Amino acid sequence: MTLALDTSALLALVVDGPQRQVVIDALDADPVWCASAMAITEALPAIDRLTDETILRADLEDAIRLVWDHVHIVPVDQRCLDRASVLSRLQPVRLTDAIHFAAAERLPAPVRFVTFDPAQIGVALGLGFDVASS
Repeated sequence: MTLALDTSALLALVVDGPQRQVVIDALDADPVWCASAMAITEALPAIDRLTDETILRADLEDAIRLVWDHVHIVPVDQRCLDRASVLSRLQPVRLTDAIHFAAAERLPAPVRFVTFDPAQIGVALGLGFDVASS
């Protein structure tokens, strides 16, 4: 199985909390970790909403970048954007979520999609992904 991390999963991996173990278990079960190129673009600014402390922000960014070094990146190219635009018209998702799904669809099946966004779970299942969440 191929593991696809969305932004919420990437953040959960570096923040102490119950969702962290869900991501760790998914990573332990699968040697191939993937994410759309947009995941880090969303995750880094999200750090600023998690804490006001400069040193903690730096630590979280370092942790995300360390994980990112082990993730296979699915490019957000025109093919991905075209598919995302179709998905966002057919499914009840934001365009940013559709980009993550379009990227995950490019991976070899079966795909386990890790997300903690409730709006994504049903769509991911409908697209044929296995879902890891809490």
